Amino acid sequence: MTTQNLDESGSTDDIELRDDGPEKKSGSPFRMCLATREKRPASQMIRFVLSPDGEVFPDIASRLPGRGVWVSSDREKLEGLVQSKGGFARGFKAQVKVSETLTDQVEEQLLQRCQATLGLAKRSGVLILGFDQVRNELQRKSPGWLIEASDGSEDGRRRLIGLAIGLYEKVRVASALSSEELGMALGRDNVIHGLLKTGQFADVWTRDYRRLYEFRQVSGDVWYSGAVE
Repeated sequence: MTTQNLDESGSTDDIELRDDGPEKKSGSPFRMCLATREKRPASQMIRFVLSPDGEVFPDIASRLPGRGVWVSSDREKLEGLVQSKGGFARGFKAQVKVSETLTDQVEEQLLQRCQATLGLAKRSGVLILGFDQVRNELQRKSPGWLIEASDGSEDGRRRLIGLAIGLYEKVRVASALSSEELGMALGRDNVIHGLLKTGQFADVWTRDYRRLYEFRQVSGDVWYSGAVE
């Protein structure tokens, strides 16, 4: 745990980096990234708040009370703030404590949100698993998302993606989770191929998955980056 002190010379910065609490209205407001000072949709960022004892804590769901600061869903940018002498202190305009494991905590919580959504989708009957089952579903209807394990067979992955493109031209492909991570979400040892049907769960997954793959800075290969055009 390290302590970041407020640099008084920067405490009067006219750029407001804090919010006044969790967003109460629907929609996706823009927020300013503490690391880059760039404005992005809040749905693509991660909110941080202070615990009662002044420790910086990730608010992945953006619902915790109190003022918060926002950082783009980017491991490198967040790690830069963690290692800095006063990045979070400037944002909160206060002395703060920052855990050396904050970056890993964020990635783990982003992963858990994706896993939780998949688990609920499976129990609701809108997640299809297995190569043959996914192939059959693709022949019936356009998917919300194809889900392919990052360490799965390239041949199987390309066959399913090729089929989807041939039928529908455009398909979203999520491949930032390993077969083990997918299996943990779904009560199996390993999961390689999945299909999330269009609907509410696919909409929730879109936001959470985007933040995870951006945070993990995954390969730019078209199958891996989140969408196939």
